[in-house]
Parts: sequence; structure tokens; C-alpha cells
Amino acid sequence: MNRQLIYRILAGSLFLLFPFIMQAQVILKNWAIEDHSSEMQIMVSGDTLDITAPKGLTLWYNKRLTGDYEISYRIKMLMQGGKYDRLSDLNCFWGANDPEHPENLHAQAAWRKGIFQHYKSLKLFYVGYGGNHNSTTRFRQYYGGGPSLNDSIARPVIKEYTDPAHLLFPNQWYHIQIRVQKGITTYRINGEELFRLSIKRNEGDGHFGLRLLQNHVLFTDFQVHHTFTGGFRKKAGRL
Repeated sequence: MNRQLIYRILAGSLFLLFPFIMQAQVILKNWAIEDHSSEMQIMVSGDTLDITAPKGLTLWYNKRLTGDYEISYRIKMLMQGGKYDRLSDLNCFWGANDPEHPENLHAQAAWRKGIFQHYKSLKLFYVGYGGNHNSTTRFRQYYGGGPSLNDSIARPVIKEYTDPAHLLFPNQWYHIQIRVQKGITTYRINGEELFRLSIKRNEGDGHFGLRLLQNHVLFTDFQVHHTFTGGFRKKAGRL
């Protein structure tokens, strides 16, 4: 599937594009893609992904994270007049697990297929930054149960912002930091902590997913750090 994706994204002379194809294969091998539209596009430049999501799209980081860790990355909502340049839904999942398949998050990937309601089958933490057409920024915890379960039970809102300062601005870089440490998970954006929640032991263990919906972003500088005595150290592996 990755090979077909690369060839669609980087269509043209294989001779001229061979270095770029190899680069994309190296980067995307760390990610699993769930795409509702079957028409998503990813362009690769260095360690930056230019992602266009015509419908719902989730990029899962393949390595399951456990213990205390910090995820960080930079991301920009591109608003340059493109068909899918929409200022909404700079979202993410973390600590994601499938209760029916605890050893394999991807077991039901074909069923989820980027359809947002289907993610209610998972247990995870979620931030929807600038969701609902850039009118809300929400922190939710998902408890599983499936698409038919009421949101107030399956994924209650823990905290919400609606003021303009905590919504999206076009063509602006955002630095996201998600941390699980000593029984607490936090979400920071451009240095400001927006959300904090006490969690149970091992509740933060799971997968990270970048979640997009009908938009166009630049995604770069993805890193995972794990803890040691006195602070965080960078884990081997980036985008």
C-alpha cells in the first residue's frame, strides 16, 4: 500500500524522482494511514510532510509508547486558496488502544478507515484544536464502546475553549507538546499548557495519531522523548 501511495504522490519520471521516493519510503514506514477519502496526498521535503486530507485522515505512529514520554511536533494550517485549505481541525490522539485487540491497534483499521465516529471504539485521549469549523478547542477522553454510544459516555468533554486566542490562525506554525509523566497527561501549544488530567497507571500507554479533516497542513520535527532521572532524553527516531 505504501508503494502505491508513494507512486501516486510522486508520479512522474522514476529516474528523476528516485531519491525523493526513497526518502518518502523511509519516512512513511513509521506511519500507518487511515484515509476516508482514498484521495489523500502527502508530499515529502526533508523531514516535512505536506498533507492534504479531502476527508477524515489519521496518521498513526507505528511505535506504541509506554511509561513516561513526551511527543512534540510542529504543524501549520495552510491557507493559500487550495481546494482543501480549510481552517479547522488541527487534531490528535494519544494513548490509543483498541479494547477488542489490545495487542494490535491496526486490527480494525480497514473498518475505521478515517471515519471519525468509528474511533469511538478506541480508548484514548483527544484534542480537537479549532474543531467545528474553528469554533471550539476541546479535550476529550475516549472510553470505547463504539459509534452508537452517546458522546457524553463514550467521549466526554473534559475542558473546552471558544475564545479566539485558542482557535486557529492561518499559515501560523504551532509547536505541540503532549506529555505523559508521573500519572498526569498534559497538552501544550506554543508553550501554553491548555489541558491537564490525572490518569491511572499505564493509561497513557498507546499510540499517537495525527488526526485531520478536510484540510491541508505542513507537519514536521516530530520527536518522541522518554524520561530518565532528572528530565527527558530524546528517543532515537523522528519522522
